[in-house]
Amino acid sequence: MRILGIDPGLRFLGWGLVDVTGNRVVHVANGVCKSGEGELARRLCALHDQLSQVVADYHPDAAAVEKTFVNKDAVGTLKLGQARGIALLVPAQAGLSVAEYAPNAVKKVVVGVGHAQKEQVEHMVKLQLGGVRVAGPDAADALAIALCHAHHASFQGRLEAAVAAGRT
Repeated sequence: MRILGIDPGLRFLGWGLVDVTGNRVVHVANGVCKSGEGELARRLCALHDQLSQVVADYHPDAAAVEKTFVNKDAVGTLKLGQARGIALLVPAQAGLSVAEYAPNAVKKVVVGVGHAQKEQVEHMVKLQLGGVRVAGPDAADALAIALCHAHHASFQGRLEAAVAAGRT
């Protein structure tokens, strides 16, 4: 299964792809979509176009997006929510299932603690993916989201197999 992790952001939207085969997770690619300057609608369009190109180029099987956290700046939170809408829309348009994870859940899976710092997340992503070159903190977060989904998908698969085995 190829998983696209997305870290929503209005200026920088991080993305990361991993392939999962059994218990093995391998890095495919990572990067950052940049919205540029100007009016909000144009910036959102730029994110949509770039993320759509990532989906077209790499053909993921599933996507995972970080849930929005609410900060003190209501206007900033609203703009982040609009960028998050793009992060949900693009994979949905491609027919992918889209999972959502809270930031603390992602950090807990990747680092082991829910309040890890960005540097710790990036370090653990590099460690788990064999020293991969990361295109920046937003791409590292996106890879962490993909790793989180890989962990949850693996657990769900084992749970379904156990339940099915118990029925026979």
